[in-house]
Amino acid sequence: MHNPKRDALLISDAAAMVWRVTNPVPDRVTLRLRPGHDRRLRAGHPWVFSNELDWSADMRQLAAGLVVRLEAAGGRPEGTFIFNPRSLIAARRLSRDPEAVIDRGFVAERLERAGALRARLFAAPFHRLCHAEGDGLPGLVVDRYGDVFVVSHNTAGMAALEPAILAALTDLFAPVAVVARDDSPARTLEGLGERVAVLAGALPERVTVQEGGVVFPVDPLGGQKTGWFYDQRFNRDAVAALARGGRVLDVYCHTGAFGLRCAAEGAEHVSLADRSEPALALAAETARANGLAARIEIMRAEAFGLLERLAGEGARYDLVVCDPPAFAKSRKDHGPALKGYEKLARLAAAVVAPGGFLFVASCSHHVNAEEFATCVARGLARAGREGRVLRSAGAGPDHPVHPHLPESAYLKAELLQLD
Repeated sequence: MHNPKRDALLISDAAAMVWRVTNPVPDRVTLRLRPGHDRRLRAGHPWVFSNELDWSADMRQLAAGLVVRLEAAGGRPEGTFIFNPRSLIAARRLSRDPEAVIDRGFVAERLERAGALRARLFAAPFHRLCHAEGDGLPGLVVDRYGDVFVVSHNTAGMAALEPAILAALTDLFAPVAVVARDDSPARTLEGLGERVAVLAGALPERVTVQEGGVVFPVDPLGGQKTGWFYDQRFNRDAVAALARGGRVLDVYCHTGAFGLRCAAEGAEHVSLADRSEPALALAAETARANGLAARIEIMRAEAFGLLERLAGEGARYDLVVCDPPAFAKSRKDHGPALKGYEKLARLAAAVVAPGGFLFVASCSHHVNAEEFATCVARGLARAGREGRVLRSAGAGPDHPVHPHLPESAYLKAELLQLD
C-alpha cells in the first residue's frame, strides 16, 4: 500500500546513500574482492576471508582494525568494514553504507538499539547487553551487572574503537564502572594481547547478579569469562522448574548456578560437584548468604570418576545437571570431544532415577548441535536407558545470532526425562 511518509523516507535514504558514494569519506582506504568472490556478501554474509581479497603489498602494512571501504571486483560498493591483515577473517562488515561514519555516534546507535531489546526481554539490568555480530558490533561483548559493565574487545576493530565504545556506554547508561576483560583466546587470532583492567569508574566492593530469587556474587576481574554465564539463564529456569522436592546432582557446578537455583525452587537436597576448590568455596558462601546451606552438599571431585563411583554405590538422583567446560577448544579436539560427550551422557544417565531428568550441555564451538544430540543419544543407549527429549536449546535471547553465522551459536543443551 502506498505510504507517502514511508516512501519519502526511502527516497531520502537512497539519496543520502548516493551522496555518500559520490562524496566518499576522506582518506578511507578502498579494498577489492577477487573476481567471483562477492556472492556470500551479496547474500548477506558479514565476513570476508583473506583468500577472497585482491591483495596488494601495501595492504599487508595496514593497521589491524582499520575502517575500510570494500568493493566487488567490478567496483560495486559492498559497505564499510573493519580490516585485519593478520586474521583469517580479514574483514567484518559494520554497515552496508560504504561511507558510513564509524564514530561515537555510530557505536551509541548500535548499543542503544541493543539496550532497547534487552529492556523488552528482561525486567532487571542483568544480561548480556551486546553480543558481537548479533548486535552489529563484530567482536564486541558487553555484559551488564546493574551499573557495572564488563566489556570484551575480541576483534582488532573493536579494540581500535575502545574510546568510542567507552564514551557511548557512559552517555547511554552512566555506569559506575566499566571493566575490560580482554583475555579471550579469540584475541590471539586477531593478533591482540591480553588485558584485564578497570577502564572507567571504580568497582563497588560487591558486584552481584540476581537470578531466580538468588543473589550470586560476581568477580568481573577474576571470574571466568566476564564473571557470570548469562547464556545458560533460560536453561537454568527450565531445569530449576523440575527440581521441587527432588534430589539434585550438579556436576561441573563451578560456583553453583544450576544447583543453587534448584535449591531455591524447593529441591530437597542438592549435591554440588566440581574439582575447583575456590569455585566450590564461593558456591558454599552463596548458599549460606541465600539461606540454602542446609540443603547443599559440597563434593570436590573429577566428574567422570565421581559419576562412576556414584553409579557403583547405587546412588540415584531425580535431576542430574552436567554443564562442562568446552571439550573441543580447537578443531583437533573434535573427535575426542564427541567421545567425551557420549561418555558423559552414559555415566550421568546411570545415576538418574527412573522418571528423573538429565540436563547435558556443550559450549564447544567445534561441535555442532546435531553432533551433540547424537552423542547424548548414544550415551543413553550405552547406559541402557530410554527417555524423551523435553528441550533442545542454546543461549538465551540476549545472545542473538547473526542469520548468516549459525556457527556462532556455540551453546547446545539437551533436557531429557529418562524411564
